[in-house]
Amino acid sequence: MSASSTAELSATLAQAAGLLRGRRIALLTGAGISTDSGIPAYRGEGARTRSDPMTIQTYLGDEAARRRYWVGGHLGWRAFARADPNPGHVALAEMEAAGAVSGVITQNVDGLHLRAGSSHVIEVHGTMRRVLCLHCGQVFDRRDVAVQIEELNPWITVPENVALNPDGDVLPESTEGFLIPTCTVCGGMLKPDVVFFGEYVPQDRFRAAESLLRSSSALIVAGSSLVVNSGVRLVERARRRSIPLIIVNREPTRADAWADLTISAGTSDVLPALQELLS
Repeated sequence: MSASSTAELSATLAQAAGLLRGRRIALLTGAGISTDSGIPAYRGEGARTRSDPMTIQTYLGDEAARRRYWVGGHLGWRAFARADPNPGHVALAEMEAAGAVSGVITQNVDGLHLRAGSSHVIEVHGTMRRVLCLHCGQVFDRRDVAVQIEELNPWITVPENVALNPDGDVLPESTEGFLIPTCTVCGGMLKPDVVFFGEYVPQDRFRAAESLLRSSSALIVAGSSLVVNSGVRLVERARRRSIPLIIVNREPTRADAWADLTISAGTSDVLPALQELLS
Protein backbone atom coordinates (compact mmCIF):
# COMPACT_ATOMS: atom_id res chain seq x y z
CA MET A 1 0.00 0.00 0.00
CA SER A 2 1.42 3.41 -0.95
CA ALA A 3 1.87 6.26 1.51
CA SER A 4 -0.97 8.17 -0.12
CA SER A 5 -3.25 5.14 0.09
CA THR A 6 -2.35 4.67 3.76
CA ALA A 7 -3.10 8.31 4.47
CA GLU A 8 -6.39 8.09 2.59
CA LEU A 9 -7.44 4.98 4.53
CA SER A 10 -6.51 6.64 7.82
CA ALA A 11 -8.66 9.64 6.95
CA THR A 12 -11.57 7.39 5.97
CA LEU A 13 -11.27 5.44 9.22
CA ALA A 14 -11.29 8.68 11.20
CA GLN A 15 -14.45 9.72 9.35
CA ALA A 16 -16.03 6.34 10.14
CA ALA A 17 -15.15 6.66 13.80
CA GLY A 18 -16.80 10.07 13.85
CA LEU A 19 -20.03 8.57 12.50
CA LEU A 20 -19.94 5.68 14.98
CA ARG A 21 -18.70 7.23 18.19
CA GLY A 22 -21.24 7.01 21.01
CA ARG A 23 -23.54 4.66 19.08
CA ARG A 24 -24.49 1.03 19.58
CA ILE A 25 -23.21 -0.71 16.46
CA ALA A 26 -24.76 -3.76 14.80
CA LEU A 27 -22.61 -5.80 12.43
CA LEU A 28 -23.71 -7.67 9.34
CA THR A 29 -20.88 -9.96 8.25
CA GLY A 30 -20.31 -12.15 5.23
CA ALA A 31 -17.71 -14.54 3.86
CA GLY A 32 -15.15 -11.76 3.41
CA ILE A 33 -14.55 -11.52 7.15
CA SER A 34 -13.35 -15.13 7.23
CA THR A 35 -10.99 -15.14 4.25
CA ASP A 36 -8.02 -14.32 6.48
CA SER A 37 -8.87 -17.45 8.47
CA GLY A 38 -8.35 -19.53 5.33
CA ILE A 39 -12.00 -19.86 4.33
CA PRO A 40 -12.51 -18.52 0.79
CA ALA A 41 -15.32 -16.17 -0.16
CA TYR A 42 -17.98 -16.94 -2.75
CA ARG A 43 -17.27 -13.79 -4.72
CA GLY A 44 -14.52 -11.28 -5.40
CA GLU A 45 -10.78 -11.65 -5.79
CA GLY A 46 -9.54 -15.13 -4.96
CA ALA A 47 -13.00 -16.67 -4.76
CA ARG A 48 -13.67 -20.10 -6.20
CA THR A 49 -16.79 -20.09 -8.34
CA ARG A 50 -19.37 -22.72 -7.52
CA SER A 51 -21.01 -23.82 -10.76
CA ASP A 52 -23.16 -26.44 -9.07
CA PRO A 53 -24.10 -25.37 -5.54
CA MET A 54 -26.20 -27.89 -3.64
CA THR A 55 -29.89 -26.96 -3.70
CA ILE A 56 -32.39 -28.28 -1.22
CA GLN A 57 -34.37 -29.83 -4.07
CA THR A 58 -31.34 -31.82 -5.27
CA TYR A 59 -30.36 -32.81 -1.74
CA LEU A 60 -33.78 -34.21 -0.95
CA GLY A 61 -34.42 -35.88 -4.30
CA ASP A 62 -31.08 -37.27 -5.50
CA GLU A 63 -29.35 -39.90 -3.36
CA ALA A 64 -26.17 -39.83 -5.47
CA ALA A 65 -25.91 -36.06 -5.06
CA ARG A 66 -26.56 -36.42 -1.33
CA ARG A 67 -23.77 -39.00 -1.11
CA ARG A 68 -21.37 -36.65 -2.90
CA TYR A 69 -22.39 -33.88 -0.55
CA TRP A 70 -21.63 -35.92 2.57
CA VAL A 71 -18.25 -37.17 1.33
CA GLY A 72 -17.14 -33.66 0.37
CA GLY A 73 -18.79 -32.13 3.42
CA HIS A 74 -17.02 -34.49 5.79
CA LEU A 75 -13.57 -33.96 4.28
CA GLY A 76 -14.06 -30.20 4.14
CA TRP A 77 -15.58 -29.92 7.63
CA ARG A 78 -12.45 -31.34 9.21
CA ALA A 79 -10.39 -28.53 7.65
CA PHE A 80 -13.19 -25.99 8.15
CA ALA A 81 -13.27 -26.77 11.88
CA ARG A 82 -9.53 -26.13 12.21
CA ALA A 83 -9.84 -22.52 11.01
CA ASP A 84 -9.12 -19.93 13.71
CA PRO A 85 -10.73 -16.51 14.24
CA ASN A 86 -8.74 -13.65 12.75
CA PRO A 87 -8.19 -10.08 14.02
CA GLY A 88 -11.50 -8.92 12.51
CA HIS A 89 -13.47 -11.49 14.51
CA VAL A 90 -11.51 -10.71 17.66
CA ALA A 91 -11.99 -6.95 17.32
CA LEU A 92 -15.77 -7.35 17.14
CA ALA A 93 -15.82 -9.61 20.21
CA GLU A 94 -13.77 -7.10 22.17
CA MET A 95 -15.94 -4.19 21.00
CA GLU A 96 -19.04 -6.09 22.16
CA ALA A 97 -17.44 -6.69 25.57
CA ALA A 98 -16.69 -2.95 25.77
CA GLY A 99 -20.31 -2.07 24.95
CA ALA A 100 -19.72 -0.52 21.53
CA VAL A 101 -21.13 -3.43 19.49
CA SER A 102 -24.67 -4.63 20.17
CA GLY A 103 -24.24 -7.90 18.30
CA VAL A 104 -23.33 -9.63 15.06
CA ILE A 105 -25.68 -10.84 12.34
CA THR A 106 -23.64 -13.20 10.20
CA GLN A 107 -24.30 -14.92 6.90
CA ASN A 108 -21.42 -17.30 7.65
CA VAL A 109 -21.80 -20.86 8.93
CA ASP A 110 -18.24 -21.19 10.25
CA GLY A 111 -18.87 -20.28 13.91
CA LEU A 112 -15.78 -18.07 14.07
CA HIS A 113 -17.56 -15.13 15.71
CA LEU A 114 -18.56 -17.33 18.65
CA ARG A 115 -15.09 -18.84 18.89
CA ALA A 116 -13.62 -15.34 18.95
CA GLY A 117 -15.74 -14.52 21.99
CA SER A 118 -18.77 -12.68 20.58
CA SER A 119 -21.82 -13.59 22.65
CA HIS A 120 -24.70 -12.02 20.72
CA VAL A 121 -24.41 -13.72 17.34
CA ILE A 122 -27.32 -14.46 14.99
CA GLU A 123 -26.33 -17.02 12.36
CA VAL A 124 -29.00 -16.32 9.77
CA HIS A 125 -27.83 -19.06 7.41
CA GLY A 126 -27.34 -21.62 10.16
CA THR A 127 -24.22 -23.36 11.37
CA MET A 128 -22.01 -26.29 10.43
CA ARG A 129 -21.86 -27.25 14.12
CA ARG A 130 -25.26 -28.95 14.07
CA VAL A 131 -26.99 -31.62 12.00
CA LEU A 132 -30.76 -32.09 11.92
CA CYS A 133 -32.95 -35.12 11.29
CA LEU A 134 -35.55 -34.12 8.72
CA HIS A 135 -37.92 -36.84 9.97
CA CYS A 136 -38.01 -36.64 13.78
CA GLY A 137 -36.30 -33.29 14.35
CA GLN A 138 -33.44 -34.65 16.47
CA VAL A 139 -30.42 -32.32 16.62
CA PHE A 140 -26.89 -33.74 16.56
CA ASP A 141 -23.47 -32.28 17.17
CA ARG A 142 -21.54 -32.36 13.90
CA ARG A 143 -18.67 -34.08 15.70
CA ASP A 144 -20.91 -37.02 16.58
CA VAL A 145 -22.05 -37.34 12.96
CA ALA A 146 -18.39 -37.26 11.89
CA VAL A 147 -17.71 -40.22 14.18
CA GLN A 148 -20.63 -42.12 12.61
CA ILE A 149 -19.32 -41.35 9.10
CA GLU A 150 -15.87 -42.68 9.93
CA GLU A 151 -17.29 -45.80 11.59
CA LEU A 152 -19.46 -46.51 8.53
CA ASN A 153 -16.65 -45.67 6.13
CA PRO A 154 -13.33 -46.65 7.74
CA TRP A 155 -11.57 -46.20 4.41
CA ILE A 156 -12.19 -42.47 4.33
CA THR A 157 -9.12 -40.32 4.86
CA VAL A 158 -8.91 -36.69 5.83
CA PRO A 159 -6.27 -34.75 3.86
CA GLU A 160 -4.16 -32.28 5.81
CA ASN A 161 -4.68 -29.72 3.08
CA VAL A 162 -7.93 -29.64 1.14
CA ALA A 163 -9.38 -27.16 -1.36
CA LEU A 164 -11.94 -25.65 0.98
CA ASN A 165 -15.16 -24.07 -0.28
CA PRO A 166 -17.01 -21.27 1.57
CA ASP A 167 -19.64 -23.64 2.98
CA GLY A 168 -17.04 -26.05 4.28
CA ASP A 169 -16.90 -28.78 1.68
CA VAL A 170 -14.50 -30.06 -0.96
CA LEU A 171 -15.00 -31.82 -4.24
CA PRO A 172 -14.36 -35.50 -3.50
CA GLU A 173 -12.50 -37.64 -5.98
CA SER A 174 -14.95 -40.52 -5.55
CA THR A 175 -18.10 -41.41 -3.60
CA GLU A 176 -18.05 -45.10 -4.50
CA GLY A 177 -18.97 -47.26 -1.52
CA PHE A 178 -19.70 -44.33 0.78
CA LEU A 179 -22.50 -44.95 3.32
CA ILE A 180 -24.57 -41.87 4.16
CA PRO A 181 -25.05 -41.16 7.89
CA THR A 182 -28.61 -41.46 9.19
CA CYS A 183 -30.47 -40.43 12.32
CA THR A 184 -29.53 -42.72 15.20
CA VAL A 185 -32.96 -42.14 16.75
CA CYS A 186 -35.31 -42.92 13.86
CA GLY A 187 -33.11 -43.77 10.87
CA GLY A 188 -34.28 -40.65 9.03
CA MET A 189 -32.45 -38.38 6.60
CA LEU A 190 -29.89 -36.00 8.08
CA LYS A 191 -29.09 -32.48 6.90
CA PRO A 192 -26.57 -29.95 8.23
CA ASP A 193 -28.28 -27.04 9.97
CA VAL A 194 -27.49 -24.63 7.15
CA VAL A 195 -29.72 -22.85 4.66
CA PHE A 196 -29.25 -24.50 1.28
CA PHE A 197 -29.81 -22.73 -2.02
CA GLY A 198 -33.55 -22.76 -2.62
CA GLU A 199 -34.39 -22.54 1.09
CA TYR A 200 -35.60 -19.50 3.00
CA VAL A 201 -33.96 -18.10 6.12
CA PRO A 202 -36.11 -19.30 9.05
CA GLN A 203 -38.48 -16.55 10.17
CA ASP A 204 -37.39 -16.68 13.80
CA ARG A 205 -33.76 -16.06 12.83
CA PHE A 206 -34.64 -13.14 10.59
CA ARG A 207 -36.89 -11.61 13.28
CA ALA A 208 -34.02 -11.91 15.77
CA ALA A 209 -31.76 -10.11 13.30
CA GLU A 210 -34.35 -7.37 12.85
CA SER A 211 -34.65 -7.03 16.62
CA LEU A 212 -30.89 -6.64 17.03
CA LEU A 213 -30.87 -4.00 14.31
CA ARG A 214 -33.75 -2.09 15.96
CA SER A 215 -31.79 -1.99 19.22
CA SER A 216 -28.78 -0.49 17.45
CA SER A 217 -28.06 3.02 16.24
CA ALA A 218 -25.52 2.24 13.50
CA LEU A 219 -24.80 -0.62 11.09
CA ILE A 220 -21.50 -1.85 9.70
CA VAL A 221 -21.56 -4.33 6.81
CA ALA A 222 -18.26 -6.21 6.89
CA GLY A 223 -17.10 -8.64 4.22
CA SER A 224 -20.39 -9.06 2.36
CA SER A 225 -21.18 -8.21 -1.25
CA LEU A 226 -24.88 -8.17 -0.26
CA VAL A 227 -25.87 -10.39 -3.15
CA VAL A 228 -28.05 -12.51 -0.85
CA ASN A 229 -31.48 -10.95 -0.32
CA SER A 230 -31.56 -11.47 3.46
CA GLY A 231 -28.62 -9.10 3.83
CA VAL A 232 -30.13 -6.49 1.54
CA ARG A 233 -33.41 -6.58 3.47
CA LEU A 234 -31.57 -5.80 6.70
CA VAL A 235 -29.65 -2.95 5.10
CA GLU A 236 -32.94 -1.55 3.79
CA ARG A 237 -34.30 -1.51 7.33
CA ALA A 238 -31.28 0.44 8.54
CA ARG A 239 -31.70 2.84 5.63
CA ARG A 240 -35.35 3.51 6.52
CA ARG A 241 -34.30 4.47 10.04
CA SER A 242 -31.59 6.79 8.67
CA ILE A 243 -28.93 5.37 10.98
CA PRO A 244 -25.29 5.54 9.87
CA LEU A 245 -24.39 2.77 7.43
CA ILE A 246 -20.75 1.89 6.79
CA ILE A 247 -19.73 -0.82 4.33
CA VAL A 248 -16.32 -2.50 4.59
CA ASN A 249 -15.68 -4.75 1.60
CA ARG A 250 -12.90 -5.09 -0.94
CA GLU A 251 -15.41 -5.35 -3.81
CA PRO A 252 -18.42 -3.14 -4.66
CA THR A 253 -21.73 -4.14 -3.07
CA ARG A 254 -25.39 -3.77 -3.97
CA ALA A 255 -25.86 -1.14 -1.25
CA ASP A 256 -22.88 1.16 -1.82
CA ALA A 257 -25.16 3.95 -3.01
CA TRP A 258 -27.02 3.85 0.31
CA ALA A 259 -23.94 3.91 2.53
CA ASP A 260 -22.73 6.94 4.44
CA LEU A 261 -19.23 5.61 3.89
CA THR A 262 -17.66 2.72 1.97
CA ILE A 263 -14.21 1.38 2.85
CA SER A 264 -12.57 -0.75 0.17
CA ALA A 265 -10.16 -2.67 2.39
CA GLY A 266 -9.86 -5.90 4.33
CA THR A 267 -11.89 -6.43 7.48
CA SER A 268 -8.86 -7.76 9.38
CA ASP A 269 -7.27 -4.32 8.96
CA VAL A 270 -10.30 -2.06 9.25
CA LEU A 271 -12.16 -3.53 12.22
CA PRO A 272 -9.18 -3.54 14.64
CA ALA A 273 -8.37 0.01 13.53
CA LEU A 274 -11.94 1.12 14.24
CA GLN A 275 -11.81 -0.61 17.60
CA GLU A 276 -8.72 1.38 18.51
CA LEU A 277 -10.25 4.67 17.36
CA LEU A 278 -13.49 4.06 19.29
CA SER A 279 -11.89 2.80 22.50
